[in-house]
Parts: sequence; C-alpha cells; structure tokens
Amino acid sequence: MKWETRVTELLGIQYPIVQGGLAYLAYADLAAAVSNAGGLGQITAMSIATPDLLRAEIRKTKTMTNKPFGVNFAIGQHGRPYEHMLEAALQEGIDVVSVTGGNPTPFFKLLQGVHIKKLVLVAARRQAEKAEEIGADAVMVVGQEGGGHLGRDDIGTMVLIPQVVDAVSIPVIASGGIADGRGLMAALALGAEGIEMGTRFIATKECIHASEAYKKSLVLGNEYDTVVIKRSIGAPARAISNSWTENILKIEQENLGYDSLKDYISGKANKRFIIDGEPDEGFGWAGQTLGLIRDIPTTADLFERIISEAEETRRKWAK
Repeated sequence: MKWETRVTELLGIQYPIVQGGLAYLAYADLAAAVSNAGGLGQITAMSIATPDLLRAEIRKTKTMTNKPFGVNFAIGQHGRPYEHMLEAALQEGIDVVSVTGGNPTPFFKLLQGVHIKKLVLVAARRQAEKAEEIGADAVMVVGQEGGGHLGRDDIGTMVLIPQVVDAVSIPVIASGGIADGRGLMAALALGAEGIEMGTRFIATKECIHASEAYKKSLVLGNEYDTVVIKRSIGAPARAISNSWTENILKIEQENLGYDSLKDYISGKANKRFIIDGEPDEGFGWAGQTLGLIRDIPTTADLFERIISEAEETRRKWAK
C-alpha cells in the first residue's frame, strides 16, 4: 500500500513517521536507523557540546544513511545560545530542522533565504497558527499524553489534532500517545498527515545511549507510571514516576520555587537516569505510551510492525 501524504512529500520519506528530538539520546545510530527504515530520523543538536561535534555527528549520520534526516533544536534548553550550532548544521547541508521548547521566531529569522524544511513542535492551536504565520512547513502537535515537555492546558491528542488541522493549512504531524500502527491510523483519521514518536523510539536497539534501566522502565511500566512535573514553574513535562519525581512534586506542592527545584530537574539529573542507569538518582521522560511498549526491537522491525498493523486497519476499514 502507498503511504503518500503531504508529510512524506515534504520530507522525502517513505512513511509519514518522524522520530522525536530526544535530548541526550538522538544521535547518528538512531537517526540513521529511522531514516533507513523509511521515516525521518533526527539528531539532537543542543545536547551536543560544540558546533564541531555537531558537524561530526551529522557527517557520521551521512555515512550510515543516504536518506533525509533532520536536526532538532531544543531552543529553550537552559537558555543556551543556538546560533553557532545552527550555522554548523546548515553548513553541513542538512535536509530538515525542527524547533522545540521555545519561541521559533528568532530561530526562523536566521533561516531567511535558506531553502530548508522547517518543523515546529506545538501544544496548542494558537501556537500552530503562529508557526504557520512565521513560515513553518509543518507543525508537530503534541497532546498531553506525550512524554517530555507539554502544553499547559492538558488537552489530549484526540481533541487537539482536529482543532489544529482545522486551523492551519500546512501539514499536521500528530504526537503524544502514539506507539503503533493503530495510533498512526488514528492520527490520519483525525486529519493529521503523519506522526511523531519519542518514547517508542527510545525502546529500540539503535537508541544506544539509553541505559538498560531506562529501557526496562519503558517496557515494564504502564500508563499509570508517569507523572507531570514542573507545573509550578510553567513548564509541565511528563516523566516516569519514581522516588526522584516524588521529591520534585513534593517541592512543587510546597511552593518552594525554582531554586529548590533546579538540581532535581537539571540535565545532569536527567542523564543520571537515562544514560547512567541510576533511576533513584534522576528522572527520565516518557509518555503514557508506556502502556503500549512491551519489547525493544530493532528500528527496522518496529517500522515493519507499525506499517503491518496500519495496513491491517486499512483492510478492515475497506470492508
């Protein structure tokens, strides 16, 4: 069956499936595997220390795939400047950039006159409209089921996607609560033209930087095993529930402020769990798709499964 949508046409990919930016985890091995399987893989730029190291990661990816891939810029991450990182990525001739975690307007100004595909992650209809106004080629729309940073309004994917589809003319990529072929078909039924997955791609063999403890938590957990932290500072985000996040929630409930939270929600604390494999010493992002993840396949096997499930759904609909 053909899988042609405006997303596959825009990005030059076989299937309308995009891998999330995945701070500290999305590097060449995973990005190339996703692209080789027919989707759009991405490298996480702002988790890389210097422009030269980003150049090296892009070049490594190009040795592993001849298909399009993107570079994600989490521009709100610790307020770190991104201009030199973007310049390095552009000089390496990348195909796609995606922007998450902040106001994309200044970022887009740096891309004036540059022919490159631009994706923006949003969590509200107005954000999607603004992204279209400033020149986004597509929006990735995350519902409250998703992992990592979310919108402030707790709107679920099933409600949010149709709202955005009705509000913008550019393609919509659905994110949040999607981990299989049924989720892909549901997103298309809502009017989206592709999906983005983050949590599901962490639980793959090619996500080599993710610790076994982190992956085990994704496989053994269920939809009740996540919590939303950082609400008190206006940046809600969904993580795996553990003793560390319990401490975060306690601090938030007591209204102790950012200074009391900062060490608990830092990148170092994140890496202690997701990379070093110390779940009691940090936190790991995850969406409610924990209830759908039961194994750690290769990326190629995951794609084959997703497309098979989706095509089976198509056949049922045809009847």
